[in-house]
Amino acid sequence: MSLPGMIGAARAQEEPAALVRKGMRMALTGVGLLIMLAGVIAFILFLHTLGIILFAIGLVFVLRHSFSARRTFIKAQRRHPKIVFPIRRLLRREPEVIPVLWQQSLRLELLVVPTRWRFLRRSRLSMKRRGNRRS
Repeated sequence: MSLPGMIGAARAQEEPAALVRKGMRMALTGVGLLIMLAGVIAFILFLHTLGIILFAIGLVFVLRHSFSARRTFIKAQRRHPKIVFPIRRLLRREPEVIPVLWQQSLRLELLVVPTRWRFLRRSRLSMKRRGNRRS
């Protein structure tokens, strides 16, 4: 058998494995999208903590298995760093869940609640003052 014939035979043997890998990658991307959708629904239904965690888990699946999603995520990170940074913090190997939730609750309070009724900001400042008195 000539060299071109051997290359064609090797390619024919690799194609089923490549199709299986591509199918698994697409299936895991689909699972990730479903988990992200469940996270968005949970977030809308006032289950913020569960929604954020589900969204982050789904995003991990999608970003691990979709090249175009990675490119889109990097573009979004460059355009809107303040929005994407908390998501990136949750995607790390040792995620900082409590600080991220605290920061996001402060941001949400800043957007929704009038200045004189901001409970979280006042409580943070009072805890900070107590810590300074003790030291």
